[in-house]
Amino acid sequence: MATNGNGKRNGGAPLYPAHRRRRRRQRRKREKITSRRFAVLLTLVVLLGTIATFVAATVTGAAGVLSNCDLNSLKPVAIGANSFVYAADGTVLGAIPAERNRQPVDLDNMSHWVTSATVDVEDRRFYEHGGIDWEGVVRAAVENVKSGHIVQGGSTITQQLVRNLYIGKEVSLDRKIKEACLAQKLEDVHTKDWILASYLNQVYFGNHAYGVEAAAQTYFSKHAADLSLVQAALIAGLPQAPSIYDPFQRPGEAVARRNEVLGAMYSAGDITAEQYQTAVSAPLRLKAGHIYTRIREPYFFSYVREQLISKYGANTVRGGGLRVYTTIVPRFQKLAAQAMQSTLNLKTDPASALVSINPKNGAIRAMTAEIPGKKNNQFNLAAQGRRQAGSSFKTFVLTEAIREGINPDTTMYMSAPFHWQPDPSSEAWDVSTFDGSFYGPSSITQSTLRSDNSVYARLTLDLGPDKIVTLAHQMGIRTKLEPVASIGLGSNSVGVLEMASAYATIAAGGVYSEPMAIRKVVLPSGEVDRGAGWGRVKQKRVFSDGVAYQVSRILKMNVQAGTGVGANPGFPAGGKTGTTDDFGDAWFAGITTTASTVVWVGYPNAKIPMTSVHGIRVAGGTFPATIWRLFMVGAFGNNPPADWLLPKDPVVWQPFHGQYEFFGAPPAPSQPTDTTKDDGNGDEPPPTTQPTTTEAPPPTTTDTGTDTG
Repeated sequence: MATNGNGKRNGGAPLYPAHRRRRRRQRRKREKITSRRFAVLLTLVVLLGTIATFVAATVTGAAGVLSNCDLNSLKPVAIGANSFVYAADGTVLGAIPAERNRQPVDLDNMSHWVTSATVDVEDRRFYEHGGIDWEGVVRAAVENVKSGHIVQGGSTITQQLVRNLYIGKEVSLDRKIKEACLAQKLEDVHTKDWILASYLNQVYFGNHAYGVEAAAQTYFSKHAADLSLVQAALIAGLPQAPSIYDPFQRPGEAVARRNEVLGAMYSAGDITAEQYQTAVSAPLRLKAGHIYTRIREPYFFSYVREQLISKYGANTVRGGGLRVYTTIVPRFQKLAAQAMQSTLNLKTDPASALVSINPKNGAIRAMTAEIPGKKNNQFNLAAQGRRQAGSSFKTFVLTEAIREGINPDTTMYMSAPFHWQPDPSSEAWDVSTFDGSFYGPSSITQSTLRSDNSVYARLTLDLGPDKIVTLAHQMGIRTKLEPVASIGLGSNSVGVLEMASAYATIAAGGVYSEPMAIRKVVLPSGEVDRGAGWGRVKQKRVFSDGVAYQVSRILKMNVQAGTGVGANPGFPAGGKTGTTDDFGDAWFAGITTTASTVVWVGYPNAKIPMTSVHGIRVAGGTFPATIWRLFMVGAFGNNPPADWLLPKDPVVWQPFHGQYEFFGAPPAPSQPTDTTKDDGNGDEPPPTTQPTTTEAPPPTTTDTGTDTG
């Protein structure tokens, strides 16, 4: 009867159910015949292969196929292993997945149940044969022919390992001969335990899990050493057909296969009748693992991953089986997140980023960011973001002035509107202060505490923008800077990490330490990679401890009575605020003798004016200073850092005569009528009130915040 291809007659009426049943029976009959033929054929291939191996090995020696039967001449197939990244306390930050999800472990780190189950179900005479189990081959052939389909394999664990390691899985007589020959040679050079461990670390268990450790984590969220009898039996049964016995997708088939394994264990005498009865009635109780997919501290993790790729290449990192030990302190990360979340807690709030560095060695102890209302952001605001630094960049001008012997307490500049146009063809630059207030003749120190743009514009020009660029780069700024007149007022864009690195040079007494995220890398062989320089502190003195002491002294004054009072932690600390003229970026960069910590606040995708966040204009002395204080008190409040010691190499003050330096009689302070043209990226005067926030809970430990980086 003709149909239209859709199960209907050409006339449109459906086929009768009897016709459908007849066709199904015919199709199943054909499939059964095909399956039986395949089983018989495969059995014959196995038998012929093993017999041919025996004959060839004893009669013709190394002729033909066996000419390639040399373990030393074969290169094992590289299947890779996951690389793991660890925090300073040894906890796992995350895994860099290999193409094949794999985490090799020693036999001692596998449950005895999983090794027993594997041997009992895959190769019950494993400890008796020499690589080929002739008895097993015959038994499998008989069972396959009797059942009409494949129920047992004739390959030993050793043969399966050879197949996985050396020769692949194509079905051919040559491959079977070569496999059998190599299996015998593998047994000659390795112990049974080595072979079993290698097999369990290589074989595929489904759901991207290669090796028993990956399988244990994938299905039960535990280590292979902790697998119970029931769990081990489930896992041991998967390699035969991982997709058919997939416990996530086909739990019924998975339980049936598990119970087959338990039956094999009972028959082998590895479990008692009582254990068998209890185990076969147990539910699956899967617990899907996330160790290979969940990333703690994603911003720092991505920074570390990029460093590894830069050193080893992407392919090595993805399949390298590396163990990477970092400098990050989880407690600091948690405190940073709490400080940011409690300060900016609305979905419409701007983002924030924080980096904290140990000035003694450059170790990065905290690197994180918060974007309210958004999760899983891929862009690393802390390391990759670049935004205008505002007045936090004035610290580089102050440092250069002191480095040249200019006494900041006695050198005076005019706090007054500043107009600068070096020639008629150039664009004019007009500078005022944040709130339009001017104070007449002011020392550099006083002007720093007020973050006076007009004074710092004059001082920058007297020193020379090129010198500011050079010093900033020496201190740790890695972004290319333009030596423009406004550089001292923060017109260049920089990153949070590099600002923390540069301020750490001051905190360390004038010694720059290259930022360090990775302390140690252990290669797949178990050897520490010492040639890569991981954990090696790279330092260089930039200026004397006397210069650093004077800069720190003024930054301390700023926290006590200047624009940075909102950051005052109650122990010796210094810092500088930064706010761009359009309120698009706000910074607080602060130091103690034990930490250099920088906070940035702003909208990540665009420079949106923060003129009303929680009802206030966001300047460096508001939310950034608050976040900085909460973090520092939580991190170091129980063990406050010491004050800076008097320098061994004090600054010798030198005569200075700048073009814009003030020498004459002080004019009356002026109050300009238009204060909206604040190109100077200044800061508000010291706030009289603190922004309302919900403070993070106090720390419960006495951790000093030190690290081994």
